[in-house]
Amino acid sequence: MKLLIIQPSSYQSKHDLEPYKTRKRNVVGLTLPYLAALTPKGWNIELIDQQLQDIDFQSRPDLVAITTWTINSLSAYEIADRFKARGIPVIMGGPHTYFFAEEAAKHCDAVGIGEGEKIWPKMLEDASRGHLQTFYHAEKSLDLKNLPFPRYDLMDFNKYSHFRTFAIQSSRGCPFRCDFCSERYFLGKKYRYRPVAEVIEELKYNGVKNILFADSTFAGKRSHTMELLEALIPLNVRWSALWSSNLCRDQHFLDLAKRSGLLHVNIGLESINRQTLDGMNKKINKINYYKEIVSNLRKRGISYSVNFVFGYDTEDESIYDKTIAFLRQNKVPAAYFNILTPHKGTPLYDRLQKEGRIIDHDNIGRWPGLLCYFKPTNYTPMTLENNIKRMYREFYSFRSIIDRLGFPIREADIASWIINFSQRKMFRSDSENFDQY
Repeated sequence: MKLLIIQPSSYQSKHDLEPYKTRKRNVVGLTLPYLAALTPKGWNIELIDQQLQDIDFQSRPDLVAITTWTINSLSAYEIADRFKARGIPVIMGGPHTYFFAEEAAKHCDAVGIGEGEKIWPKMLEDASRGHLQTFYHAEKSLDLKNLPFPRYDLMDFNKYSHFRTFAIQSSRGCPFRCDFCSERYFLGKKYRYRPVAEVIEELKYNGVKNILFADSTFAGKRSHTMELLEALIPLNVRWSALWSSNLCRDQHFLDLAKRSGLLHVNIGLESINRQTLDGMNKKINKINYYKEIVSNLRKRGISYSVNFVFGYDTEDESIYDKTIAFLRQNKVPAAYFNILTPHKGTPLYDRLQKEGRIIDHDNIGRWPGLLCYFKPTNYTPMTLENNIKRMYREFYSFRSIIDRLGFPIREADIASWIINFSQRKMFRSDSENFDQY
């Protein structure tokens, strides 16, 4: 039986309902090859990344499986509808279906809810017999031992850059409880990690040298991560990850991370306002340590970027200029400025919904862009959007880039320059395209 597994692209914008396309990707995503690895024998598998490939809607697979996030859910529904109209069964899963299972069921024959390892084989078995259920629930969090290795043999690497990076999972879930984050729900409320030996075996098996640890929070358990870092040293790899700010004050951890091949780390600073951090339930972030954090990274030659979220009731319009000033004073190499978004399932969503402050329930997270979906307390949604766009323009101006980075002389400097020019390219697009980012 032929199985077509599709990762949809998002639409270009609200005004351009064509799939967003690129010639190549830099990162080899995990979802498609991992679903292929979970597939029992007897299926002829084809993987389609719509951002890189066109979908042949005239093909006749025995089953279409679509993995979706909310950002590409509308595109996913269109794909599902077109195959179903030709009598081809369609199943759907992914983070989006965890919160929108009933909605997704209107466009497909079966919906997977939760982690795929326990329900994917059952869905395929039922599909092969022509007896799909409407919903499949993964009731318990999965033990991450003995996970299969991704089926990279099914990937067309001509569609990826020469210096491609491979996404790897070393853990799942998150030990923190941030007010605005929904990942801990669809990834399982319990933080779990893979055995170090199995992660290393996977890296050796695939022979990859450039790694992105695609964990919600890398190093959620310090002792396990220290063991992993020691094991990475002989492999001579270069790796990137996202971790919490408190680790940047741990001298021993940073030294070992650097020795093991750390190239870039992304850190959720989130805000320079203490009240805002309290409202986020981001207790682990301490503003008085921010300068120490960036100093520790800089002196080790570690490329890093930081995330900020704007829109909490504790902020007035001065927060934007104050944040830019902090970044410039500390010569932070790269930053991402995000609009607070009330994702379904989060405490933030429940609170704003109760207060009647959500603007457009149906479209939250559906469209690419810097878009505000709620009514801030101290300014209008448009004011918030415009200030975020201004921050990107100012922070990624040529003058700002040169003042913060200087000239690239180390590997970390080069990585930071690449990120800066990537972000600059995005905001230098025309106004409609800029809204996508």
